[in-house]
Amino acid sequence: MTFPVYTDHDELSKEEFKEIKEKCFEGTREYSYSPYSKFRVGAAILADNGEYFIGANIENASYGAAICAERSAIVQANMHRNKKFKAIAISSDSKEPISPCGICRQVIREFGPKLPVFMFASDGSFKKMYLNDLLPFSFGPENLGINP
Repeated sequence: MTFPVYTDHDELSKEEFKEIKEKCFEGTREYSYSPYSKFRVGAAILADNGEYFIGANIENASYGAAICAERSAIVQANMHRNKKFKAIAISSDSKEPISPCGICRQVIREFGPKLPVFMFASDGSFKKMYLNDLLPFSFGPENLGINP
């Protein structure tokens, strides 16, 4: 089974796309704490109200206590009472666009099953997929009778 990969940013204006891209790279370059893996990752979320929230991966000597950039951005947004998002962007030092890990996919799913996910390579090129393509047949709040 193959899923569509897009190279447009139709959901965002040119300004929004430029800003979310800059902010996810800022997370990678300025805020990542990755002394063990040396794999820096940044994320940025654009909330429906126009606010941006930056996240970065934060590692820990016990490895399992680390948090990914996507989840750290979602935590930031949630702490500022933002739960509705327009897009999420992820970047790293990789020459290829990176996608969210499984845990991050599930956490993103909680807040937006149809959310566009912009995945950037270190040179600024990107691929876009929608969360429901990255996590098909997912389990979410509506499965528990909750309408977020």
